[in-house]
Amino acid sequence: MKKIAIIDYGAGNVQSVIFALERFGHNAFLTNQANKIKQADKVIFPGVGEAKSAMKALTELGLNKLIPALTQPVLGICLGMQLMCTHSEENDTEALGIFPVQVKRFNSELKVPQIGWNQIWNLKCDLFKGIDEKSFMYFVHSYYVPENEFSIANSDYGINFSAAMNKDNFYACQFHPEKSGILGHEILRNFLEI
Repeated sequence: MKKIAIIDYGAGNVQSVIFALERFGHNAFLTNQANKIKQADKVIFPGVGEAKSAMKALTELGLNKLIPALTQPVLGICLGMQLMCTHSEENDTEALGIFPVQVKRFNSELKVPQIGWNQIWNLKCDLFKGIDEKSFMYFVHSYYVPENEFSIANSDYGINFSAAMNKDNFYACQFHPEKSGILGHEILRNFLEI
């Protein structure tokens, strides 16, 4: 049985991630302890909320140094993906710097946050094994990561943006796979098999 750590830093509804993993027979544990995170086979870095306060919590827990140094597969979700970038326009926040890209705010003509189902395409890498182009995933976000060399899925909301990224052992989804029905659960399952 794989040891799956879900990073607990007070940002977001982690319960839905735990339930999704339990549905296909995996137990995950919630922790902010460095030694437990380091010993896990897989690490999930979820997040819902505001970038500056989330980074403050990570820094106070010492996780801002730990997360970029992890060597096992790590999956960032939503705010977790944005915090894996270098900088966010949300309250001018310096982030973890795993992906050398900047997080931008959707332009003011768009209704934000974007909430709801949106298609993803240009699917690359094993994270999307068995997932069809133009599948729908569930998004909730006011900020986005522009398309870049690490993009492994794209979507659009007034502008094309990065729906998922991969660099080395780090994977990230802007959408919520745990809230995206059967296909989202398949993405989580694919991550656990990487």
